[in-house]
Amino acid sequence: MPGTTATRTAYRTCPLCEATCGLTLTIADDRVTHARGDGEHVFSHGFVCPKGAAFPQLLADPDRLRRPLLRVDGTLREVGWDEAFAAVEAGLAAARVGGRDAVAVYLGNPNVHTMAGGLHVGPLVRALGTRNVFSASTVDQMPKHVSSGYLYGDPNAIPVPDLDRTDLLVLLGANPFESNGSLCTAPDFPGRLRALQARGGRFLVVDPRRTRTAAAADEHLPIRPGTDALLLFAVVHTLFDEDLVRLGRLAEHVTGLDGVRELAVAFAPERVAERCAVPAPRIRQLARELAAAPTAAVYGRIGTSTVAFGTLTSWLVDVVNVLTGNLDRPGGAMFPLAAHQRARAAGPGKGFRTGRWASRVRGLPEVKGELPVATLADEISTPGEGQVRALITVAGNPVLSTANSERLDRALASLDFMVSVDPYLNETTRHADVVLPPPDPARTGHYDFAFLTLAVRNVASYSPPALPLDPDGLDECDILARLTLIAAGQSAGADPAVLHERLLGQVLAEAAEGLGRPAAELRALLAGHRPAERLLDARLRLGAYGDLFGQRPDGLSLTRLLDHPHGIDLGPLRPRLPEVLHTPSGTIELCPPPIAADVVRLHEARDAPPEGFVLVGRRHLRSNNSWMHNVPALVKGRDRCTLQVHPDDAAKLGLAAGDTARVSSRVGSVVVAVELTADTMPGVVSLPHGWGHDVPGTRQSVARAHAGVNSNVLTDETAVDPLSGNVVLNGIPVGVEPA
Repeated sequence: MPGTTATRTAYRTCPLCEATCGLTLTIADDRVTHARGDGEHVFSHGFVCPKGAAFPQLLADPDRLRRPLLRVDGTLREVGWDEAFAAVEAGLAAARVGGRDAVAVYLGNPNVHTMAGGLHVGPLVRALGTRNVFSASTVDQMPKHVSSGYLYGDPNAIPVPDLDRTDLLVLLGANPFESNGSLCTAPDFPGRLRALQARGGRFLVVDPRRTRTAAAADEHLPIRPGTDALLLFAVVHTLFDEDLVRLGRLAEHVTGLDGVRELAVAFAPERVAERCAVPAPRIRQLARELAAAPTAAVYGRIGTSTVAFGTLTSWLVDVVNVLTGNLDRPGGAMFPLAAHQRARAAGPGKGFRTGRWASRVRGLPEVKGELPVATLADEISTPGEGQVRALITVAGNPVLSTANSERLDRALASLDFMVSVDPYLNETTRHADVVLPPPDPARTGHYDFAFLTLAVRNVASYSPPALPLDPDGLDECDILARLTLIAAGQSAGADPAVLHERLLGQVLAEAAEGLGRPAAELRALLAGHRPAERLLDARLRLGAYGDLFGQRPDGLSLTRLLDHPHGIDLGPLRPRLPEVLHTPSGTIELCPPPIAADVVRLHEARDAPPEGFVLVGRRHLRSNNSWMHNVPALVKGRDRCTLQVHPDDAAKLGLAAGDTARVSSRVGSVVVAVELTADTMPGVVSLPHGWGHDVPGTRQSVARAHAGVNSNVLTDETAVDPLSGNVVLNGIPVGVEPA
């Protein structure tokens, strides 16, 4: 009919948080007009949060960059891709006169939400050859990688709670009703917790705030911020003291038990109760409940990682799961096996270590191939051999997300050259000399290389592009490939297909050797027209459930995933010990020497007097760090960037609701509106993360209209967890006074 617009439907995985929910998109005239939950998705079953529902607004954002920007005479202007990459080649070449380490790279959180990030960031870092690699991992999660590395020999072997089968779940520093989960991929996390209760189970929340998750829990245990390690050590003490340790089938896979017992002696509940604000009898009862439950799991997240004892706390979470026999068993904490991963042969491995090199200025150790982002400003600002003079950022906004961000902001302004791969001119990328915008997520394929390795059920799904590339757009894989080729010494005009073929050739050469078939024969069997799809197909075919290029006809391949747009259910998590263990002993090394040595520091904290006010962050369902504050549907409503203060504290300070308060720390201060709430325990104030959109030079009109204040003006870059280098963003001492 005249005037009627033809519509079509496309299915894809939402890329806006870790939950990996399925979306059903309505498309008209190559424009996504509506998004709703995919009721047939094998993992999310129709669940969608406000972020997924706002997907069309995100795609249509008029502030989103569509063409490259190049700084000319101090002003950023649109240019073509060839001109932009020529400027990158010249800028990096000039910086490298000072050596390879003169170029640094920062990788932001959104990288793990894209296929390009999963496939092409690694080659870029290797081609740069720099030791100055930084990422958001040392903002929010490196302690868990370090503890897993020491325990299991693999920093990426992270157990997740088996939510759908557990009888008792203890959550520390986690608020999945707002975050949708973190280092635990679980669509409709709240619904899974309600289902746990409906089947007669319980969940407890340990948190200094009565969050939405805590309010829905069977019990909320308020705790002094940063003292989770004391609480968990007291639980461990009780398990030994009351003869409640039951390793079960883990016994043959665990060493170091006596060492943990000795360390726990000093942490009786009665010794730590006052410091952590949890009564000693309740701590002992918690240990008994975990020991007696048919199945149980302890799960800790952001609030336990972004503190002074992040690695110790992450380690103790797993220690409790081991001592109660709940690691690697249904209903406990289990190791997922994603479709692109291969099951490995059991046996001793090389293990895990840190400090293969150290940062130039502060001597902070390397962890997992990167340095703590807390020292990035030092490396830029401190003259001398090896000083960072150029920076590449990929999908990151460290000016808002890292400690003492005003200092980093000044440091970025002093660089000789900066290039950013980012769709926005934000608080960080406004310093760039070249901005290379990737296409919007509806125009790229999507497979979750990171999050499916953390899923509470083994599933697989692939979303082909729902829309074609813009005429002026460039696929993100091609953007990163061209950067990689420039970093490797080739010209700006080098064909990205050269790198794509090299990466695919490496995978096929290894496959050919293992399968005893020619690589050319395997290449001919690959599906997909895009480089990322061919790489994905090869990895799926070689993975734990793969078809091995036809040798296992019922196995997985890209073609099979394309035939199942709602995903494929690969079943519940299964025990994987000893396969996941790659420690030198081939066991769970429960008492690693570096962790044991750090317990001395915890003794000092146990006996220290409580601070005055301490600051913690908070999450909101409509936010994911600073990403989506330019989407009208996600920032509407009342101001979310407020300082939450307990009414009793407010009365002592002379503050009322709606007043403004000045919050100060060693490194800075902010003035922010006050919100009174009894949901925050006395002595604790809370300010959300990711705001502060009022700086000049950005192009995010909606975010600027809802600017808020940057909480990381207050965080101290000199305060880090020494084992992981993770910056301390929670539990930081602050002063509070009327503004």
